Amino acid sequence: MRKIGLLAALVPLLVTGLAVGSDAQTGGGVHAVPVASGLDGAVGFTFTPSGRLVYVERNTGWIRFRNLQTGNDHRVYRVTHIDSNGERGALGIELHPDWPERPFVYVYATRNTSSGLRNQVLRIRVEGGSGVGVLRVLTVAAGPASNHNGGRILFGPDRKLYVVIGDNAQPSNAQDLSANFRGKILRVNPDGSIPATNPFGTRVWAFGIRNSIGFAFDPRNGRLWESENGPSCNDEMNRIVRGANHGWGPSENCPNTNNSGPAPRIAPRYTFPDTVGLTGMAFCDACGLGSGFDGDILVGAVNDGRIRRFDLNAARTGFDAGPILELDRPGPVLSLEVGPGRRVFFSDFGAVYRLVPA
Repeated sequence: MRKIGLLAALVPLLVTGLAVGSDAQTGGGVHAVPVASGLDGAVGFTFTPSGRLVYVERNTGWIRFRNLQTGNDHRVYRVTHIDSNGERGALGIELHPDWPERPFVYVYATRNTSSGLRNQVLRIRVEGGSGVGVLRVLTVAAGPASNHNGGRILFGPDRKLYVVIGDNAQPSNAQDLSANFRGKILRVNPDGSIPATNPFGTRVWAFGIRNSIGFAFDPRNGRLWESENGPSCNDEMNRIVRGANHGWGPSENCPNTNNSGPAPRIAPRYTFPDTVGLTGMAFCDACGLGSGFDGDILVGAVNDGRIRRFDLNAARTGFDAGPILELDRPGPVLSLEVGPGRRVFFSDFGAVYRLVPA
């Protein structure tokens, strides 16, 4: 296994598994075609409806737009006071679902503030190609540990913004439902306010989360799936349940990492015996890789540089097959996103690639 230290914990961990295994199958494979290179720490990226690449530099905080046809790359706004120690930094980026009518870019970043180190979600208004106004949508204490920082943000089909924050290497955070947002998946309105339909009357949507930078919504039913890293076992594929305990917490141990907090505890749909460092996740919805991929989940990994595929069952609650190895590369796989033409893209630290049939 090729071990990548920096982001080896930027991914998740959760509970015990219904299935356990390694790469039992090898698929027909896919190829990676670079569409943007020479990038500086492009952990988080997305696309405008017209197909422009939107990404944020992890270390500098620069939000950049790139025309993939011309290669023109434009700096839009710099998120300042970034702390990129360990697994911190500018990690997630998303556009308002009504872009460009609502020209807002959202960024998840760890920042040094007058109130101390904070993980924040900022909303930047873009006019004339530049950021002109900033709203702090969310702010959560970060540290003292520099790992298990989370960082994925994504609008759901309900038009709410979902945010994952890791447990900051303190498992008890994941079970603390007071004012502690670490070790949780959060759900907020686009302005940061609390949706009336949240389960606890707070921003918390689900708890018992170790650390993650990968989740995606099933385009066929809107269910939320998440990838998560274990401590020394049980990297997991999880179907997230509203208001549910997903089991991570202070009673951690291997091979059972689903042993903390109140029952019932939601078990993962699949667990890896070894920590491959699961990262980004995306659904193939007529994504151009062939009918065998349609409706399946693709998930990346930072430790071994692989992209694996899971074939969902008819009820889309678990897996009929997987993990199926589809791509094996020498460097890490970070975020996965669906972009122009429903194609699936992924990033490493220096480039963004499109998946194409082998």
